[in-house]
Amino acid sequence: MNKRNVKGRGARINITNRFEKLTHEDFDDGWFQEEETSNRTKFIEVYPKTILNKVTSPDLAFEYSMNPYQGCEHGCTYCYARNSHEYWGYSAGLDFERTILVKKNAPGLLEEKLKNKKWKVVPIFLSGNTDCYQPCERIYEITRKLLTVLLKYKHPVSIITKNTLILRDLDILSELAKDRLVRVTLSMTTMNKELQQKLEPRTSTFEKKIKAIQLLTEKGIPTSVIMAPIIPGLNSMEILSLGKKVSEAGALSFHYNVIRLNGQVESIFKNWLLEMYPDRYDKVIHLIEDLRKGDLQKNNFHSRIVGEGKIADMIANMVKLVKNQYFSHKSVPPFNLSLYDADYGSSQLKLF
Repeated sequence: MNKRNVKGRGARINITNRFEKLTHEDFDDGWFQEEETSNRTKFIEVYPKTILNKVTSPDLAFEYSMNPYQGCEHGCTYCYARNSHEYWGYSAGLDFERTILVKKNAPGLLEEKLKNKKWKVVPIFLSGNTDCYQPCERIYEITRKLLTVLLKYKHPVSIITKNTLILRDLDILSELAKDRLVRVTLSMTTMNKELQQKLEPRTSTFEKKIKAIQLLTEKGIPTSVIMAPIIPGLNSMEILSLGKKVSEAGALSFHYNVIRLNGQVESIFKNWLLEMYPDRYDKVIHLIEDLRKGDLQKNNFHSRIVGEGKIADMIANMVKLVKNQYFSHKSVPPFNLSLYDADYGSSQLKLF
């Protein structure tokens, strides 16, 4: 593990890639070594062969996901997707948020798929691994181009994000919403700005997300909230108040995930917690262990989402209270699957 210049980052270390055969450790031999001064994000354009990922996990409510970026500038310390960066040859630590792979050909790949008459329409989940509206989307606009393709073919899409950059695309989202072709979920972790800036430094603040819910709702775009992750001892005490506020802002449903420290995320999160909240370290880790029956690496289907044991039951009961008290009178409209046509996009072009 190598400590780096981590200003504005979530991870405090660049943990060794578990697939590397050779590793190195810093050694102070008395000679002056120039400290790493660049903390800028590096973007690498890649050209994958496919953009749709078939999802086979039985505890996830979608069949296909689509991620225009690999790695994520948001820097969420707890992010389960960090481990996927190792398959590309990078660290799950700082590399995950400082080396971003940009899938420039994603819109073309999507259109190629939707033009295939063998494609059976099913809502596509935009994000799922890394955030499609992370900061670099302002530059590359790949997500916007993907939405343009989906609108062209009248294809349903579900979006999850922690960034209010989604408001840039209100024009496209509004058109999709007119035909019940879109749902948006804003992922929120805490109302505490100090905790948010330490835990997920480049995500949008709670106040901005509340405003986003209001604006999306005004435009008729069905918007829900997922509190993710719930970390006992850090943000679990906010469940009731956060649920109330997002409901008042217009959210139609409320969901949650508990923290899971799979793979390298365990070491990254522990290091962060020890540095940021040393007085709470033992309590928080013990509570998370309770969620996982004593095994922080436990990652079974279903229980990985909501946990097990007494702490998990307490969290589930609080979420149930939120749903009963603030969301019982609300519902999310179903997707319209009848409008998609593989020939639709090309037939529209003939009008011009």
